[in-house]
Amino acid sequence: MINLKQFTFNPFQENTYVVFDETAECVIVDAGCYSSDEQIELVEFIQSNGLKPKYLINTHGHIDHVLGNQFVKDKYGVEILANAEDYPLLKSVPAQAMMFGLSAEPVPEIDVYLNHGDIIRFGNAELEVIHTPGHTKGGICLYSKTGEFLISGDTLFKSSIGRTDLQGGSFDQIIQSITSRLLTLGDNVKVYPGHGEASTIGYEKKNNPFLLK
Repeated sequence: MINLKQFTFNPFQENTYVVFDETAECVIVDAGCYSSDEQIELVEFIQSNGLKPKYLINTHGHIDHVLGNQFVKDKYGVEILANAEDYPLLKSVPAQAMMFGLSAEPVPEIDVYLNHGDIIRFGNAELEVIHTPGHTKGGICLYSKTGEFLISGDTLFKSSIGRTDLQGGSFDQIIQSITSRLLTLGDNVKVYPGHGEASTIGYEKKNNPFLLK
């Protein structure tokens, strides 16, 4: 059985996820842990549940989702997975940090490039990669068919969508991504976004003002 644990980290209130199954293998999605307390919180959950991290996956390259990349890489020696189109964003993290009055070291290189339709396997679990450009060019979502959930990054939020006024953003593209690749999933699929509370595909179809025609 696939399970998910949510953490909310850093000044941007970003959601980091640990996804695991009965084998205790896990993946970490969007390591946003910035402070030492946040790093300890993540490590203690992994240790107390006997989990074995296999991958670190980034849904996109904005600073709030990658602040913990170096820490997780150093701590667990995992490969970092992301879409190649967000490579320039990942390389610009120190500059992104300066814009918000923060300090950040360069993030580690991407080890494995993810493409639409790729399957990420860990333990007995699988996550399907769904490329959803619009918030960033390389934005992705992660779909668990057996778990009936979607980790949507900053593509889809409860009653909202990701910003499109940043580098690589496009309003038309994000709407196309959501309508063609996310709303086609079952109404019961739970949506775990990069910020804020969870939703469902069915709720967003009926209530998201950006998606109502």
